[in-house]
Amino acid sequence: MKNNGPYKIKSSEIKYKNPWIEVREDKVIHPKGKDGIFGVVKMLSGVSILAIDDKDYVYLTNGFHYAIEDSSIEVVSGAIDKNEKPIEAAKRELMEELGIEAKNWTDLGLVNPFTTTIHSCAHLFLARNLKFGKSNQTDMENIELVKVKFEKAVEMVMKSQITHGPSCVLILKAKEFLDNK
Repeated sequence: MKNNGPYKIKSSEIKYKNPWIEVREDKVIHPKGKDGIFGVVKMLSGVSILAIDDKDYVYLTNGFHYAIEDSSIEVVSGAIDKNEKPIEAAKRELMEELGIEAKNWTDLGLVNPFTTTIHSCAHLFLARNLKFGKSNQTDMENIELVKVKFEKAVEMVMKSQITHGPSCVLILKAKEFLDNK
C-alpha cells in the first residue's frame, strides 16, 4: 500500500485521460482509519504572464472559455510543453497569444489554483520592456487583446471582473512587487 501524506492508498484508477488532463479515483484509508475516496484531476502545469509597458498599461486577454460557459478577462496563460522550462513557455505564450516580446522577466512564484482536487500549478511572470508584433494564435484560440491601466486591472480583480485564479494572484503579486521596488 502506497502513502500520500497521512493517507494510505488502497487503489488508484484512471477514469479519463487526454493529452491535457487525467482524472483518477483513489480509494484511501483516512488518517483516522476510515475508508474514503478522492477524485484527482491532474492537468499540465502552466504559466501566467502579466505584460506591462512603460506607460503602466497591461495587456490582458478576453476569450470564451468552454468550462465556465462565458468569456473571461485574464492574463496570458497556457500550458508548459514537455521538456520546456516555465520561462520558455511564458515567452512562447506571450508571443503566441498577443504578439508581445519582453526584454525583462520577473518570476513571481507559483500558485496552485484549487488544491483539493486539481493537481496543476501555474508559474507566474511579470513581463516588461515590451516589443509588439503579430500574434500567432492556434486554431483553438480566439483571443481579444484588452489594454487597460495597471490600476484598472487591480480594480477589476477586486470587483470580480477578473476571476481567473492565477490572473488574480499574479496581478496582486505584481502590484505588491512594483509598489515595493
